[in-house]
Amino acid sequence: MHPAYQMSDCSDDNLKFAVQTGVNHIVHADHSPFMAEGKGYWSKDKLSEFRERVESHGITLAVMAPPLHSSFVDRAHKPNIMLGNDQRDRDIDDIIECVKAAGEAGIPCLKYNMTLLGVVSTGHSPGRGGSTYRYFNFEEMQEQNKELTQAGAVAADEMWERIEYFLKRVIPVAEEYKVKMGCHPHDPGMPPEGFRGIDRVLGTVDGLKKFCNLVDSPYHGLNFCQGTVSEMLEDPGKEIFDVVRYFLQQKKVFMVHYRNIRGKRLAFEETYIDEGDVDMWETMKVYHEEGYDGVFCPDHVAHSDQDSRWGHRQRAFTAGYIKALIKAVQNP
Repeated sequence: MHPAYQMSDCSDDNLKFAVQTGVNHIVHADHSPFMAEGKGYWSKDKLSEFRERVESHGITLAVMAPPLHSSFVDRAHKPNIMLGNDQRDRDIDDIIECVKAAGEAGIPCLKYNMTLLGVVSTGHSPGRGGSTYRYFNFEEMQEQNKELTQAGAVAADEMWERIEYFLKRVIPVAEEYKVKMGCHPHDPGMPPEGFRGIDRVLGTVDGLKKFCNLVDSPYHGLNFCQGTVSEMLEDPGKEIFDVVRYFLQQKKVFMVHYRNIRGKRLAFEETYIDEGDVDMWETMKVYHEEGYDGVFCPDHVAHSDQDSRWGHRQRAFTAGYIKALIKAVQNP
């Protein structure tokens, strides 16, 4: 098990920062520097050059992100897949080429999103030391915005058709090129009637179980965001452990976004890793007991006006906490 930074700017200075703070694995979150000239997909050579540069710092490039991010549909790079229109095969073809390039360049895992709404937030709440936390309250969001997106109303069966169509085209290629595909849950989950006309089918534990069963492949699984999954639960401090164990036992956890929350389904705030409702030590013991050997990333961190835009201080604190948990659970 390894702490990792998820970053979009893998400059040499940021890679040095990673090594200095004891982090030797990276998840790269920006697809754009590696696109083939004039194309909608990656260049194998650009990926290989990037991996070699990362490795020259003594860092493992564990995961990368193709152009399927946690973006609102109007800003999505490949919107047609989740819009389900007659252009979706073109966008899926580009993702398939990205998978092939990743496999040929020695990239073992890709993280991606299948979303129309992106990450939905209500605002920011005050945190310790003058920091602020992302928070979400469904009732407040309903009052702020009920307008449909360009996708219109999308019911659960339509969402599932679009997701399954994508998987049945992409996962066989991922198997062939030995690239694991880890999908991020919908952040946050919503009631069954959805939000802005969209049923967020990957926003419940049952939805994630159904997703994992759509295609039978060891290369089909999750970017398991423990924070997002905690947001799906009525009592995350008690319920999260069995959920983590279930997906680990199914071998569907390809990487972990590791953060804490305070609250419950439909009303929560993201906190520092050491102060939320979930006992992170107890969750780390579950990962260890089930033989997980992947990365743990601080994905969302508190915001501080004393920090960089990316949050170097916040991420260093969180990565150090994660590293200590790993060391403690491996050496009881």
